Amino acid sequence: MGQSSLLVHSCCAHCAAYTVRYWQEQGYEVSTLWYNPNIHPYMEHQHRLEAMQSLAREMSLPLIVNEGYDIVSYFRQVVGREARRCRYCFQLRLSKTAETAREMGFSAFTTTLLISPHQKHDLLREIGSELAGEKGIPFLYADLRKRYSDSRRMTKPLDLYRQQYCGCVYSEWERYAG
Repeated sequence: MGQSSLLVHSCCAHCAAYTVRYWQEQGYEVSTLWYNPNIHPYMEHQHRLEAMQSLAREMSLPLIVNEGYDIVSYFRQVVGREARRCRYCFQLRLSKTAETAREMGFSAFTTTLLISPHQKHDLLREIGSELAGEKGIPFLYADLRKRYSDSRRMTKPLDLYRQQYCGCVYSEWERYAG
């Protein structure tokens, strides 16, 4: 990878569209990583992955798919610690992104989660910075929340699957139970 190559963890196609464009406009050669063992149920995971694959084709965007569905690792992290589930979830996914970025020679890593107004930015920034130190690869932070609707507008004409909750079974329950 080049001096300004960036690996972007991608939670979904709708968050990825503008995020990728933003980092490309900053001069980065962008690739994306799909690693989301938090997304439940399995078919929801697959629908989101297929949408991300379609977006990657549409944008001529390199997409690295972490094979398998690491559900056991996710639940080992969060069960019994539901109040801190986002911390464990972010840690799991960003750690895999940092490791993959380092192993593949990227110059930095980040996540599409930073465009969502529903995510905990302070926590994402804290975990990303910690992992940067541990893994020896810079974490890039940008608050893209004001561009969330732009990203969704970019993907609307593509008729991609659009999820209704963050991803985990807990967020699905919160979304529909009340």
